[in-house]
Amino acid sequence: MSDAFDLIVVGAGPGGYVAAIRAAQLGMKTAVIERESKLGGTCLRVGCIPSKALLESSELYEKSAKHFAERGLKVSGLELDLAQMMKHKDGVVSTLDAGIQGLLKKNRVERIFGHGQLLGGGKVEVRSNSGTTQISGKRILIATGSVPSSLPGIQPDGDRIGTSTEALAWPEVPQHLVVIGGGVIGLELGTVWRRLGAKVTVLEYLPRIMPGIDEQVAAEARKIFEKQGVVFRLGTKVTGVSVAGTQCTVSIDGAEPLTCDRVLVAVGRRPCTDSLGLEAAGVATDRRGFIQVNSSYQTTASGVFAIGDVIGGAMLAHKAEEEGIACIEKMATGHGHINYAIIPAVVYTEPEIASAGANEDVLQAAGIKYRAGKFAFAANGASSCRRAH
Repeated sequence: MSDAFDLIVVGAGPGGYVAAIRAAQLGMKTAVIERESKLGGTCLRVGCIPSKALLESSELYEKSAKHFAERGLKVSGLELDLAQMMKHKDGVVSTLDAGIQGLLKKNRVERIFGHGQLLGGGKVEVRSNSGTTQISGKRILIATGSVPSSLPGIQPDGDRIGTSTEALAWPEVPQHLVVIGGGVIGLELGTVWRRLGAKVTVLEYLPRIMPGIDEQVAAEARKIFEKQGVVFRLGTKVTGVSVAGTQCTVSIDGAEPLTCDRVLVAVGRRPCTDSLGLEAAGVATDRRGFIQVNSSYQTTASGVFAIGDVIGGAMLAHKAEEEGIACIEKMATGHGHINYAIIPAVVYTEPEIASAGANEDVLQAAGIKYRAGKFAFAANGASSCRRAH
């Protein structure tokens, strides 16, 4: 392994591996450091991809159990094999991981296994079970992503109290799942387990679900989710969770506690910058821990750049990918641009909710004039064909 590179990328998630490949395509000698055995970051390992695999499988299960008959499809002896469903999910992840490894190899990006820590002066220390090495690069790109946040008084234990990571691999369907947080992650994973037979209760501190989504759309979606069986308790402050055996007790400010057998903590994500050596390397962060960058993704340390979840903004894989490409192209050519005003987003519930650009709430707050159009789902032909009656 050569210890001198044009670019060292720390983190092989969507932003990191895409940036590394683009850099290599533009002639840079590139290395990417990743401490996990699989590439692809949160999105591929414990986020977008496994959750969508389970959403797809759980949708098929629910439709075959509840809606096939009305379409003239009679199913008898239907059984849920959760272990096989998880095996299928893991297979999808492994296939895509192999694809990323192939892309890195094809583009001659050197993959280095271990935890990268900035030492300053273009040097990075890489620690792994096999020892510690040191490499250097003309430029360093931090793309280490984010990790689940928690709340005071709540300590995920990797079992009964889980984050999105654990909720993608529970070995049995919960009898009663309490989801703390009514955002995208909580609703998507709540949808998976509701379809598979769990009672689902969503506790949200705010007076509405899905902050950031158009308020009217979110309100209509809530009505649909309630018809599907999800129970919402809005304006609810959770003060703690305790576990005794297989039973969890969720303490709520000003209300009786809830009992359940699984708790999903889905209250957002925080930047993954632990043990990166940012302070020693001169990389500044804001009060929430996000790395500060300029329009070229340059940090406060010369030659050190950052993209993706660690710099804040929409925590979306495709946003990180676009930032990775823009950052590298700015390095190589001085050009590279992202229109942050039109980044698309989708909530993969039933129905799915898609958006791009500013919604009415944002436009009203900014005092921007606009025109709004509305069209009923019931009058949409494709929707009528797909939905259950």
